[in-house]
Amino acid sequence: MYATPKPIGRIVEEASPTEFLFVADKESHPPKYEYVTVYSKELAGDRVERVQVLAQVVGVVSRSLSYREDLDLEALERIYRAGIDDVNVICKARTLGYMIATEGKKEILMPRRAIYPGNEVYLAPDELVAEFFSYSKEEGLHIGYLISRPKIPVFISVNGFKRHLAILAQTGAGKSYTVGVLVEELLQKGATVIVIDPHADYVFLSRKPDGSRYEYADRIKVFRNPNSTGRYSKSELDNVYDYTIRFSDLTGEEICEILNIPEKWSNIRNAVTEAVKGLRKNMGDAYTSEHLIEKIEELSSRNPHALRALKYVRKLKRLKVFGAATTPVSEMLKPAQVSVIDLSGLNDSSMDYITYRILTEVFHQVSTQKFRYPVFIFVEEAHKFIPKKEVRRLSREIINTIAAEGRKFGVFMTLISQRPSKIDPDALSQCNSQIILKVSNPTDQEAIIKSSERLSEDLLRDLPGLNVGEAVIVGEVTKVPVMVKIRKRRTREGGADIDVIEKLKAAMEEAGLEEELGREQELVVAREGTIWSEV
Repeated sequence: MYATPKPIGRIVEEASPTEFLFVADKESHPPKYEYVTVYSKELAGDRVERVQVLAQVVGVVSRSLSYREDLDLEALERIYRAGIDDVNVICKARTLGYMIATEGKKEILMPRRAIYPGNEVYLAPDELVAEFFSYSKEEGLHIGYLISRPKIPVFISVNGFKRHLAILAQTGAGKSYTVGVLVEELLQKGATVIVIDPHADYVFLSRKPDGSRYEYADRIKVFRNPNSTGRYSKSELDNVYDYTIRFSDLTGEEICEILNIPEKWSNIRNAVTEAVKGLRKNMGDAYTSEHLIEKIEELSSRNPHALRALKYVRKLKRLKVFGAATTPVSEMLKPAQVSVIDLSGLNDSSMDYITYRILTEVFHQVSTQKFRYPVFIFVEEAHKFIPKKEVRRLSREIINTIAAEGRKFGVFMTLISQRPSKIDPDALSQCNSQIILKVSNPTDQEAIIKSSERLSEDLLRDLPGLNVGEAVIVGEVTKVPVMVKIRKRRTREGGADIDVIEKLKAAMEEAGLEEELGREQELVVAREGTIWSEV
């Protein structure tokens, strides 16, 4: 049983099952985002009963009949001195639903009957609010706390990941930090997690914020191609493994796909596949991309189709991902393991190919039941890998396949981006849940609203006003839309901005200028102070 709710206002004017206005006390009115309740009569099972409907305050305005804009300041001053105070505080609330017990489980339903003007509005008890945003221990992932009730934890549903997730925010709003929280929670549940990481934002997951080893450090691996310059050296990281692909493992058809040779250009494709067959016959599996380029150059002198193929195969020089052996994807697919694919320091085409290769193999392993557990894939900088259709990417097809079919086999995807307007809208619309942090760009806001069936206009207007680390969560991962402050991470963040002041200070110390510049600055300040005092 919940605590007795505290009355804070009465419903006024027109009220609908989805929203209502209420007048609250000027001194103690609820702030925006606070939770309130009203009583209504709704269907509970097969009977109509009195139920407690939870609502959230989405707007607060104050009005006065005396303080009008058509009055001049002198008239307003007279009203003020006369002690006239007719200020009304009007709050707008959006209903979130009411709970009923069905077969021993709590279910949240949206009200459908009228909510009456004149009825009291109450401050929602903590216990009721907490129950709305809780899941069972097995299903819930602790993402953070309510913005309006910082002591009440918010959990999202791991089952909601089946319909895929998008994490969207402008730069610096906290999206990578949020991903780190989710990865921590999933690992604790025994999940297999693969993170596509273009900027080495997640390579420190094995460390706590103070630099000591995280309790699950041995379950977190970083895979990096040897050709990558990397954002951090191997000595700074834990559990770093090489990820390479042996060129001779590719078929001629795969090479044509990588090089984007159209299917209708069969003669050019045949020239490439025949060259591959020749290399395989003469060299076994010891040939490299350089050998293929040399072979096509040799054939081009007598085969015009090989000459036309040459401009394509030379692109392989830019694709610096090949090594002496292919790293098996089974090294990444292990229960209760996080595999971070560090792509930092690679060019776009190399990042694209590695992502395409890994995701294709992961999907194959899971869809054929060679790996029998769910896999959670996080694609950071998703707009790089699945941009709008006019930009070609190898990874596009496999990401779209996972978006459309992954849930049937247990491959669940999260797309992360600071530019949702640049992501293929078909892929974004497949993400039935969104965690949206601060977004100010109107074009990105429009892309978000088009991709989400559950993001209301009220919530969209709130996005620019969110603080760093605050988010709106909608969709399958939550029972009702919720605004949260993301909890503190247990692991070290790799994508945080540098401390510019500390770096500049260190530069001055290294240059031996700190004391000299400090004295000069004091003299300038003193000199300017003297000038201003004379003025």
